[in-house]
Amino acid sequence: MSKKRTRTQILAEILAICQEGNVNKTKIVYQANLNFQNAGYFLDMLIAKGLLEDTRDKLILYKTTVKGKQALKNLKNTEDICS
Repeated sequence: MSKKRTRTQILAEILAICQEGNVNKTKIVYQANLNFQNAGYFLDMLIAKGLLEDTRDKLILYKTTVKGKQALKNLKNTEDICS
C-alpha cells in the first residue's frame, strides 16, 4: 500500500524536474505522476511564488529559478531531518 504524497512533496518534485530548464508541461505530468489539471494548478502556484519561470514562445517551457532551487534545497534538508 503506497502513501499519499503531500503537497510539499509534489512541489519539490516539480522543482527538481524543472531544474535543468526547458521542460514542458507534458514531461512534468508524466515524471511527477500528475494529471494536466493538477499540474497546471501547481505550476501556476510555483510561478506566482517566483519559484518557477516560464517562457512564452511557441511552446511554454518551465525552469526552476534561483529562489526555487534554494527552496528545493531547504525542502530536502527538512525532509532529511524529519525522516
